[in-house]
Amino acid sequence: MLKTALKPRWIAGLVFALLLSAVFVVLSQWQLSRSTQHEAPVSSSIEEVKPLVDVLQPGQFFPGSVSDQMVSATGSYDPAKQVLVEGRLYNGQKGFWIVSAFAVDNAPKLSGVAASPKTWIPVARGWVADASQAGPPPSGTITLTGRLLPSEAPVPNVDAGPGRASAVAVAELINVWDVSSYQGFVAATSEVADGVPVATNDAVKPLNLPAQPPEQQINWLNLFYSVEWVVFAGFALYIWWRMVADDYRRDLEDDEFDTHDGGFDDDNDHPNEPTNPEPQQPGPEQKVQ
Repeated sequence: MLKTALKPRWIAGLVFALLLSAVFVVLSQWQLSRSTQHEAPVSSSIEEVKPLVDVLQPGQFFPGSVSDQMVSATGSYDPAKQVLVEGRLYNGQKGFWIVSAFAVDNAPKLSGVAASPKTWIPVARGWVADASQAGPPPSGTITLTGRLLPSEAPVPNVDAGPGRASAVAVAELINVWDVSSYQGFVAATSEVADGVPVATNDAVKPLNLPAQPPEQQINWLNLFYSVEWVVFAGFALYIWWRMVADDYRRDLEDDEFDTHDGGFDDDNDHPNEPTNPEPQQPGPEQKVQ
């Protein structure tokens, strides 16, 4: 079969198939690059600290445009409204987030039968390795600064226990604390009381969460097209191989036909004549009476 493949026409066919496959692979790479779509890059303005009351309204759906925004707020904590969110990592070690309810001064008040006199927001104040290391929030009027984040989704079928939570889920916390709240929470970076930073014990580690990178979205149609072009590239080479194989089989059939259906030899120039005629035996002599 190698002899057949080395025919000039099949060598030219192989070159054409390779070029065609290369084009298909390039098209596949192009479709693959378009299958991943990036969201808009993070704006540098999110690191500019803005008042919480100007960025987000209580009771409003949390818009993605304010996610990761650095905000500030003045108000007070309620030490009776605090939970520990389990399963949080700090330098690869599992521990707890300390999440406290913070009453925001000058925040719009919600109306309704279940609305509370003040509007609150959950604040993740720090991380501890052991639940016993979590102390109460600072008292008095506090000005906090932190990163505004959307509410996490509650973990289904999980009961973390009294004073615990499986996620910073506003929908669950407002039922536990019985308050009206913003649809998001703040990961605090600093707390100031009367112009003096609030001191914390060494066991409480600051969160200092960075802005999250833009999410990637997959366009499944483009991803399918990229795989399809790769299949086409392999199919082009398969077609070349199949045509060479068919040509090879035709050559074998022609050789076999030449072998079995060639000319007659010298002894068979007259096939209708017997080659070794038997001599005729004379009949018995007839007696004349």
